[in-house]
Amino acid sequence: MNSARAPVVDKLARQLGYQFEDDGLRQQALTHRSAHGEHNERLEFLGDALLGMLIAEHLYATFPLADEGQLTRTRASLVNREALADIARELDLGEYLVLGEGELKSGGWRRDSILANALEALLGAIYLDGGIEACRDCVRRIYAARLTERDPHESVKDSKTALQEYLQARRLALPRYETTEVDGPPHEQVFTVRCEVDELAHPVCASGRSRRKAEQAAARAALNLLRS
Repeated sequence: MNSARAPVVDKLARQLGYQFEDDGLRQQALTHRSAHGEHNERLEFLGDALLGMLIAEHLYATFPLADEGQLTRTRASLVNREALADIARELDLGEYLVLGEGELKSGGWRRDSILANALEALLGAIYLDGGIEACRDCVRRIYAARLTERDPHESVKDSKTALQEYLQARRLALPRYETTEVDGPPHEQVFTVRCEVDELAHPVCASGRSRRKAEQAAARAALNLLRS
């Protein structure tokens, strides 16, 4: 590792709350299969299993009155691709990734799937490097706000699904989404989406760091207007 790279790696270590003993594991976790050398797919497999178990463990201990269905839905909302990609962006994980030339040109460092997989791979690498307690501490650190906000007793249904079900229950036409604008540099793009609902006088627009997040925000705003 050269000296220019050291501050970047130190920043990631601070954000994760973990310093690798085996830097090769860290590097492998951040290497996409499009690049040469050992890549992160096996570590991703391990990290996926560990994350699901550790989130389930936390929910089971924290919410003794929640039933299996509530716990399962809450866990799914915390470990899905969108949630993982959001956390990866909060960690600026895209700037540490090692990608092949094709993925670099196509902006792979900002793609939800690549970011989510790299985060899972990092958790797998932390487990191999430091053990289950180190991995547990890291998960609690990067999920701190989400674990505090999320309650299995409350609905975790996403806004697009909620809006669709609201309209279907009233036998109304489904919403229509259109991406109207993409702003910002490749690694910090902001998407603006328009949501049209026949029952609303005007389309609803919202923005987000991905199309999916912008659509969810627009759906949430439209649903609030319909319910007001």
